Amino acid sequence: MAQQKRPLRRTLTGVVETDKRDKSIKVVVNYVTKHKVYGKYVRRRTVVHAHDPQNEASVGDTVEVMECRPVSKTKSWRLVKVVRRGS
Repeated sequence: MAQQKRPLRRTLTGVVETDKRDKSIKVVVNYVTKHKVYGKYVRRRTVVHAHDPQNEASVGDTVEVMECRPVSKTKSWRLVKVVRRGS
């Protein structure tokens, strides 16, 4: 029986806003999208809560998070890597 390959999961890159909780981070993902009616480009943001088991990310770090099964009520993303350390 051939093993099926799982599709790639969604990944997002954003900045850590808070790391006060144990093994959890709050990541803000900023993006630009075009307004449907007026055509103007508007800045938007998405906030995701991610699982960080080793507590390696800190405030201001740019991180990559990947979608996963729900870890808790609000967390369904997990930390993949720290792309760049914050100041």
